Amino acid sequence: MRVPVPSSPQANPKPTNNVVRTIALPNLNTTTTTTTTSLCYEPTSVLDLCRSPSPSPGTEKPTNDHAVLDLDDHALHNLDWDSIMKDLGLHDDSATPVLKTFLHPDDDNNNPSCDDFTPFDHALEFTSLSDIYSNQNLAFDFNHLPHDFNHHLNGFDFIEELIRAADCFDTKQLHVAQVILERLNQRLRSPVGKPLQRAAFYFKEALQSLLSGSNRTPRISSLVEIVHSIRTFKAFSGISPIPMFSIFTTNQIVLDHAACSFMHVIDFDIGLGIQYASLMKEIAEKAAESPVLRITAVVPEEYAVESTLVHDNLAQFALELRIRVQVEFVALRTFENLSFKSVKFVDGENTTVLLSPAIFGHLGNAAAFLADVRRISPSMVVFVDGEGWAETATASAASFRRGVVSSLEYYSMMLESLDASTVGGGGEWVRRIEMMQLGPKILAAVESAWRKLPPWREAFYGAGMRPVQLSQFADFQAECLLAKSQIRGFHVARRQNELVLFWHDRAMVATSAWRC
Repeated sequence: MRVPVPSSPQANPKPTNNVVRTIALPNLNTTTTTTTTSLCYEPTSVLDLCRSPSPSPGTEKPTNDHAVLDLDDHALHNLDWDSIMKDLGLHDDSATPVLKTFLHPDDDNNNPSCDDFTPFDHALEFTSLSDIYSNQNLAFDFNHLPHDFNHHLNGFDFIEELIRAADCFDTKQLHVAQVILERLNQRLRSPVGKPLQRAAFYFKEALQSLLSGSNRTPRISSLVEIVHSIRTFKAFSGISPIPMFSIFTTNQIVLDHAACSFMHVIDFDIGLGIQYASLMKEIAEKAAESPVLRITAVVPEEYAVESTLVHDNLAQFALELRIRVQVEFVALRTFENLSFKSVKFVDGENTTVLLSPAIFGHLGNAAAFLADVRRISPSMVVFVDGEGWAETATASAASFRRGVVSSLEYYSMMLESLDASTVGGGGEWVRRIEMMQLGPKILAAVESAWRKLPPWREAFYGAGMRPVQLSQFADFQAECLLAKSQIRGFHVARRQNELVLFWHDRAMVATSAWRC
């Protein structure tokens, strides 16, 4: 099918006593006086999801928009949301119960159980777009699809148009892509409808952004917007096990393999720092002496307001736990120029590096970056793929179109899982999660597919890193998390040396650990 081309395409929180805060971009440095110790301790866990009786087997979680705000048993571990809101001069009227740490199963006197956990039904309920669009023939005849494919894609012929637009990037027919996207603007005016339709809207926007050369990623620039972001993340954690799976598996790897009373975590995707609450509490409870935790976060230049919030809240929590925490921020542009020379290291510290696909998208050269990671000799490198990079990068190596198809399938299934997790198929909070949490990731995924970033597993092996076997306790915690969520369709499995959270047959989050 040839598309006609128009003649002219249109294109206050108070600083704590023992922490001196100096947030000044682009240096983004904060300092704290610390003393070094090297006495290690035996780590346990970051989670006690079995503190209360599990729902009856087979019972679906009665979730609605109001219940999402209360979070029920999905509350973030030891995170005082009321304090955060008060620090910002606002108030959050939602209640957040606190989860206690639960001891390692090897402890005979305190052996928790998740007896109510039963395997979920893994039957595939979502059409594989990759199967449909795996060939080069874009003039696809939907009438010849199997019955179940037609059932899922009936009324979604705009998907063919979206994929044709992506193919125009491969063939460098950008003027044709512009015409197709303008036509899609009339059909996909807003992110409403079924998961595939809502995902298509965000991918249409991402392709338009790539075509115009603009970056429409929302930038959090005010305290009010930050509070909305916190509440949205809180709602996401209450609806879906995906955010908590990422946090708990990462923290458990750190505790299992890198925990010591003088730790340094270099974080390339710190977000709002919420994930450190449970880790800090574990360190405080298990350290033989007064522990020291240094956190270095590599962040974009526009991160000044968020960095202040992260620093002050972690510093306040550290005072309550009576541990010493030093939080430093390194501007991404500075890191691009100086690499790890921009990061402060202290003799005797145990260094862990936390990675996600986002940093590879920013830096581009994965091989050079991982070579630099290896030179600093961290005790552990933790990688969390919460963007479907493993499949998308492999597909993108063949063509941009295939990368877009793989990523579209991934995020469609993520939206499907959100709808399945809530009564009535979502609601206002699901829309906010899509807009604030997933929309920017879709834009980044499309840009990464265009740049053809290499599959991360091959990149790690190519840098000379070796995968580390994760503990059985990490599996146990993940299964307890799913048992508490009571959402049919999610299940946990091992894939090579990764611990993976699946929605039916598609990996949503894959966590792995590596040594240099």
